[in-house]
Amino acid sequence: MTASTLITHIGSLVTNDPSLPGADPASGPLGLLRDAAVVVQGDRVAWAGPAAGAPATDNAVDVGGRALLPGFVDSHSHLVFAGDRTAEFAARMSGRPYSAGGIRTTVAATRAASDDELSAAVGRYVAEALRQGTTTVETKSGYGLTTHDEARALRIAREHTPETTYLGAHIVAPEFAGDPAGYVALVTGEMLDACAPHARWVDVFCEQGAFDGDQARAVLQAGLARGLTPRVHANQLTHGPGVQLAVELGAASADHCTHLTDADVDALAGSGGATVATLLPGAEFSTRAVYPDARRLLDAGVTVALSTDCNPGSSFTSSMPFCIAVAVRDMGMTPDEAVHAATYGGARALRRDDVGTITAGARADLQLLDAPSHVHLAYRPGVPLTSAVWRGGKLAYRR
Repeated sequence: MTASTLITHIGSLVTNDPSLPGADPASGPLGLLRDAAVVVQGDRVAWAGPAAGAPATDNAVDVGGRALLPGFVDSHSHLVFAGDRTAEFAARMSGRPYSAGGIRTTVAATRAASDDELSAAVGRYVAEALRQGTTTVETKSGYGLTTHDEARALRIAREHTPETTYLGAHIVAPEFAGDPAGYVALVTGEMLDACAPHARWVDVFCEQGAFDGDQARAVLQAGLARGLTPRVHANQLTHGPGVQLAVELGAASADHCTHLTDADVDALAGSGGATVATLLPGAEFSTRAVYPDARRLLDAGVTVALSTDCNPGSSFTSSMPFCIAVAVRDMGMTPDEAVHAATYGGARALRRDDVGTITAGARADLQLLDAPSHVHLAYRPGVPLTSAVWRGGKLAYRR
């Protein structure tokens, strides 16, 4: 039988399970326990609750009053790329506005990179995220825009995570600049055939300068027909049809959600949590754009996730703690809400019930903070607080 390990003397334990005995009712969905313990057996949580009631185990780890919480679930990233866009960033910080066109710079560099170079880069970013508490990462294709390059991007991504998304419809490929209909035909035909075996999700950038509502619908419906579940880059730069389309087609998430009408908010709320609003504050931070109004969404009953949108153009950060701090500072979220969105919310955006929580039966994806409370993630922005990470019950990082 697999040995069991008790993690004890936890000062505060974020479970995201308010039904656990001893959970503080005032913490709401965070399901916070004080002076708590967790039992790990194999790759699963076997028990969680007050330390005084912990069962006997084979081993024990005393964490000395620190905070323990689920590993972050980063449900939106773009990690398969090559090249550098610091010049674009510097120009933007000097006053040039952001537009989607800079993606073409990364496309050229990514096409020129070898498989080994791309895989090594993805590995670096995943490891970088792990050191900051992220144990589950979704990542997309979208910087190849040919059948060969999109398929290899997904094959490479699958080496590092099972949460892979086909984003051939990131922008219209340069070769099809005068024939967007031809590119949509490629994305929904030959390219989809090559990519679907390596992906779980299908995504589209529904935005001015990328794909309109009709084009986005065609891409998502084609993906659905091949067994891929939709996600949508929606309403980032302008008001548009992305959010409504996401809800209509049963997308797992509408991502960005920066420019919303009341009808958009009502549609997300009316989905009953089936379509999560994934907010990506790193993009607004890096482009000096208006932040999404998380308070408006939460008050309407929308399920909200926070994610990094890690990409070389508009949000080159792998830090979920940074996104939490920005969400609290600039998006109207409380520290509890932001941590919940970065863990449980991200899991919902990936339609996962085995991550994002610390409760019996969940994957033992845990992070220990060098702090007494999860509130320190927003209270001490920029400070590396993650001191240990367990992924699937195994210690994956210790500072």
